[in-house]
Amino acid sequence: MSQTVQGVISRAKGAPVELTAIVVPDPGPGEAVVQVQACGVCHTDLHYREGGINDEYPFLLGHEAAGVVESVGAGVTQIEPGDYVILNWRAVCGQCRACRRGRPQYCFDTHNAEQSMTLEDGTELSPALGIGAFAEKTLVAAGQCTKVDPTASAAAAGLLGCGIMAGIGSAINTGGVGRGDSVAVIGCGGVGSAAVAGSRLAGAGKIIAVDLEDRKLEWARGFGATHTVNASRTDPVEAIRALTDGFGADVVIDAVGLPQTYEQAFYARDLAGTVVLVGVPTPQMRLELPLLDVFGRGGALKSSWYGDCLPSRDFPMLIDLYTQGRLDLDGFVSEEIGLGDIEEAFARMERGEVLRSVVRL
Repeated sequence: MSQTVQGVISRAKGAPVELTAIVVPDPGPGEAVVQVQACGVCHTDLHYREGGINDEYPFLLGHEAAGVVESVGAGVTQIEPGDYVILNWRAVCGQCRACRRGRPQYCFDTHNAEQSMTLEDGTELSPALGIGAFAEKTLVAAGQCTKVDPTASAAAAGLLGCGIMAGIGSAINTGGVGRGDSVAVIGCGGVGSAAVAGSRLAGAGKIIAVDLEDRKLEWARGFGATHTVNASRTDPVEAIRALTDGFGADVVIDAVGLPQTYEQAFYARDLAGTVVLVGVPTPQMRLELPLLDVFGRGGALKSSWYGDCLPSRDFPMLIDLYTQGRLDLDGFVSEEIGLGDIEEAFARMERGEVLRSVVRL
């Protein structure tokens, strides 16, 4: 039997979000209903509200979440009611060409729940990234649930569902940061600070944080940056080179996603170094680089989608590091708020006042 719960929707482009009743059906085959305990407020949710993803309104927002499995549908064996899980938007299919080649982190056919959640009048909702977790309960594909240590705080654990995993993974998985490497991270909001934290976990010897705001640079220092560069006062390429004996960093991570920051990353890396783009550009953006420089500098130019993570592998490992005190996920939680406070949280996020606001349910 379906149930009615409270959730936050975006009804039209640019309109303030609404807290309203939503209908969650019983899970069908391969699906699960999860009682959400916490969900982070991510830039992606704002992109949905602003029409930057698609125009399939109304959206049920929220996707960086942790909670407890309430019920499962037929054929679900990997989770059961009572399991404590982080929700993810990469439920691997196991059948596509990437999965068959043993690279499920690149799965080309990830899946979501087949059924739709709706408004009380029957209007179908589009859940953000197939999750829709700004709600007391949500319906997802069972593969979107990753079991982790239940002692982990939901406010911290849920952040691995998107932005913090993207940042950590951009350093460890995509960038391949190794022991003693020099790393520069351009843009030190939530994703960039997570890239700093990931670089420290990987054993980087020098971690250079670059941003336009001193407040964000201090955040980055808290997660392991050894040096900081305020790009509003100093040319970041020159500063990164000066801090790396004139050579440039082994790995440069662009956590902003603008043509100018990518160009800075490109020229701030060492010969044969690696550039990782994890900041999300808009469709209108264009990049122009001399092709001879691309050829002559060698190395690798990579983009990092969800930190190239495999949730079943990475989430439990990172939660173990968190419970051991080796990964400060709590440090990303700037404030805990209620479901009715999301519009104000969007404004604080846009002003750069928080790393993450987290909805507690």
